[in-house]
Amino acid sequence: MSFVEKIINTQRSKNSLLCIGLDTDLKKIPTFLKSYDDPIFEFNKRIIEQTKDIVCAYKINIAFYEALGSTGWQTLEKTLKIIPKEIITIADAKRGDIGNTSELYAKAFFETFSFDSITVNPYLGYDSVYPFINYNNKGVFILALTSNKGSSDFQYLKIDGKPLYQKVVETVIEWNQNLNCGVVIGATHPEELKVLREAAPSLPFLIPGIGAQGGDLESTIKYGCDKNKELALINISRAIIYASSDEDFDIKSREITIGYNNKINNIRNKL
Repeated sequence: MSFVEKIINTQRSKNSLLCIGLDTDLKKIPTFLKSYDDPIFEFNKRIIEQTKDIVCAYKINIAFYEALGSTGWQTLEKTLKIIPKEIITIADAKRGDIGNTSELYAKAFFETFSFDSITVNPYLGYDSVYPFINYNNKGVFILALTSNKGSSDFQYLKIDGKPLYQKVVETVIEWNQNLNCGVVIGATHPEELKVLREAAPSLPFLIPGIGAQGGDLESTIKYGCDKNKELALINISRAIIYASSDEDFDIKSREITIGYNNKINNIRNKL
């Protein structure tokens, strides 16, 4: 089964396009959890237990774990072990380096940690991305048009009359021989999202920027989905995982997750 097929199967079985970002910050989790031996894992565990029946993916921002040293890596391992196998795991690592370094990054995330997919920076070109793509049953989400304000610094620069982000997407289509490539497109760029979906009708889109960053949900679904109203992974992080700081934070997160999923599916049904 290709990575694209896994996405489709998971989205259909869960009836969900929703991806939760486990960007777990020790400073932001409920205070009572800090009495646990591993408060970040306890937080993640409760979020996963309450949302695993609703989402198609979890995106784990690696910076929040590697900043804690060996303890953070152990927390990451434990978190991955409790995510059901049918749910897609995304290492939001934004790696990309010269070939032999990328080979080791790919081995670390795909073999050592057994992630299903990873985010990759294409700035160094094909030889920096190939070691990830070469794992033909693993997914590679390549940064194209990011949701942050600084995306305009480089990503809109013109090359042969086209913005750089469009050239990246066109190149990813060429690289997608194993049907395991996708792109990262921010929900904060709805018009560009529309153009890019037309240019890449069968690529998976990982779409951050809904919630705290202010992306429009309706435009994201309308322009980000493929013709079957699939292949868009709508990532929401802070708006879900930090919905409450009380002891029932996980219950509140579940309520917010259900609400978002219902909104997404209502919009899909109207398309």
